Amino acid sequence: MNPINWKCLPFGYFKTDFNIRCLYKDGKWGQLEVSESEYIHMHMAATCLHYGQEAFEGMKAFTGADDKIRIFRLEENGKRMNRSADGLMMPEVPADLFREAVIKVVNLNLKYVPPYGEGASLYIRPLLIGTGAQVGVKPAQEYTFLVFVGPVGPYFREGFKPVKMQIVRDYDRAAPLGTGNIKVGGNYAASLRPGSRAHEEGFASVIFLDAKEKKYIDEAGPANFFGIKNNTYITPESITILPSITNMALRELAKESGMKVEQRHVPVEELETFEEAGACGTAAVISPIGQIVDRETGKVYQYCKDGVAGPISTRLYNKLKGIQEGLEPDTHGWNTIIN
Repeated sequence: MNPINWKCLPFGYFKTDFNIRCLYKDGKWGQLEVSESEYIHMHMAATCLHYGQEAFEGMKAFTGADDKIRIFRLEENGKRMNRSADGLMMPEVPADLFREAVIKVVNLNLKYVPPYGEGASLYIRPLLIGTGAQVGVKPAQEYTFLVFVGPVGPYFREGFKPVKMQIVRDYDRAAPLGTGNIKVGGNYAASLRPGSRAHEEGFASVIFLDAKEKKYIDEAGPANFFGIKNNTYITPESITILPSITNMALRELAKESGMKVEQRHVPVEELETFEEAGACGTAAVISPIGQIVDRETGKVYQYCKDGVAGPISTRLYNKLKGIQEGLEPDTHGWNTIIN
């Protein structure tokens, strides 16, 4: 195998040696199986292909300064996958099965875990899909759970540097009372066209507004939005927002640092009052926002003077990364150390 240039990795698919699979059939889960194949064989009438019975997760493993490999918030990702499963009438993946599969696939692909200090990580993608055949609109009787991994660089090519984002009103990511609060593929399919258009127009991502009134900040593309002012960490609350596990951790760290935390509706007009703004999630961790442009009105909201991330975003980012890489004490027990 050619040496991997860890510092130049994109955030994309990277073939590794093994993945883990498990089948649900006759009302019960089978045994974990190790596979070298990148392909899945399924019936052409599988419900994941026709009726969207598909949920996934994303988490990362990091090599620490002590050379130990840490998986960040494995249990919370398992809980969120099961909330998604419940939302699409799929069987839950037992916590012990989820944990065993994730740890096993990382251990089988240790040579792909980027070394400490390279700015990269091992991305872990659990996937749950309906593989049983149905023609009527109903849940499948058979399902496949699998986990694959691959080394990745930053989600936004800028890394921890300010990005430009675009507010869109002519597209919705998810409907109220729909599937916006669970991690399913349909939500991302709905974001592809506005996201691609934003990239063509020079933006890293889009910011969606609430689908009902178009008054409040919803998701920041593939991440949660947050704003900072008056020593307060403010993040939107909405039934259409996916609860970010990274955002959950950042709220805890903000409280511990003496900040107030508010999770509430965030009107578009409030963007003008923020001292800092950012997007957060597993893929990006924190991506500081330097500028937000309202595509419809042309209004520009400017942050990050001189192209440098704000001090609070920087502090939270360094604290979280420090925990993930073993440089800061993990007082919450967020990491699973596998070696």
